[in-house]
Amino acid sequence: MMHSSDIDILRFTTCGSVDDGKSTLIGRMLFDTKSIMEDQLQAVKSASARRGMSGLDLSLITDGLKAEREQGITIDVAYRYFSTNNRKFIISDAPGHIQYTRNMVTGASSSNLALILVDARKGVVEQTCRHAFIASLLRIPHLVLCINKMDLVDYNQDIYQSIVDDFRNFSSRLEVQDVQYIPISALNGDNVVHRSENMPWYQGTTLMYHLEHVHISSDLNQIDCRFPVQYVIRPRSEKFPDYRGYAGRISGGVFRAGDPVMVLPSGFTSRIKSIGLAEKELEEAFAPMSVTMTLEDDIDISRGDMIVRENNVPQSGQDIELMICWFNKRALQSDSRYLLQHTTHEVRCQVKEVRYKMDITTLRRIQQDPALGMNDIGRIRIRTTQPLYYDSYRRNRYTGSVIFIDEQTQETVGAGMII
Repeated sequence: MMHSSDIDILRFTTCGSVDDGKSTLIGRMLFDTKSIMEDQLQAVKSASARRGMSGLDLSLITDGLKAEREQGITIDVAYRYFSTNNRKFIISDAPGHIQYTRNMVTGASSSNLALILVDARKGVVEQTCRHAFIASLLRIPHLVLCINKMDLVDYNQDIYQSIVDDFRNFSSRLEVQDVQYIPISALNGDNVVHRSENMPWYQGTTLMYHLEHVHISSDLNQIDCRFPVQYVIRPRSEKFPDYRGYAGRISGGVFRAGDPVMVLPSGFTSRIKSIGLAEKELEEAFAPMSVTMTLEDDIDISRGDMIVRENNVPQSGQDIELMICWFNKRALQSDSRYLLQHTTHEVRCQVKEVRYKMDITTLRRIQQDPALGMNDIGRIRIRTTQPLYYDSYRRNRYTGSVIFIDEQTQETVGAGMII
């Protein structure tokens, strides 16, 4: 039983190359859905007037964060929240520059949908291909290609159609199930929240309508029960002398009080005694809820252990193949060693082999080059110091992903998807 309040959050990521109108588009959505505070609106009005603009510069709504970005304080992903009567939305806005591939990966890893902007005057460019490829690698279930700035090409249907054909040709080689194409002008609001009168030839929905109605409840894995333990709660107080709870975020499946479960790596079995969320007890909980469980038996469990079903356990092993997006200036090479964070579990690993790297625009494999440089994407084989309990990334985006950390600097240097 899903509660509507739980599933009706659509997380989407916006990507594209520089200056193709992302900020204006997000500003337009927030403005047309009346999701901007009155004082924000006044600030944008006066800033637009100071710049000598007759209308509103909608990009200012989102680019309030730009100053920090330019000073290098947050090159990270900016999250925005807004809602309509039908759904709540979380937007992760990743900068379009090529050096920010890491931000796109960060923002997109938990998204249901990726919104890729294309400038109608420029068509499909390398960044479009890069972002679509990363979206398919991260298995984002839904893609929307927004062909923006249609006002600058006189709302020409042929230009729109040729961009759609180009992208179809490229994306046919990707694993993307659902792609929608929408011609818009973020500046003028055509087909963003309101239907455009300038493009009677376009019969599809507006962008906002699509975001409100795209079907997302089946995107999560509700079959394989996975609960990585993040924290063990032992108050040892007078009120709770023997309480031992396990807190974490459910990564897959549905857990119910009374269910038989198994703990990895020990293999001990027990039953779920209770599932708590804040002060309430729940009958059942499912991904991606964060809960605290107690078990009938007193088992020694610590952070990094995983609670699963006896007859449905993840794979385990130390030799692992993965696709990796590399973020660091220092190249990844065979024999390099890193810390690996997998769910709540940290182990060390060694890179055994770089099998190939991808040419993003042609989707060919480059096999002669044994190193992965910054922003490269490739396939590698690693060996970990302890077994990991994992699913393939295509089965479960949480238990199938890892991050690579440089032990000296503690920087995140790569993100991997287990094959």
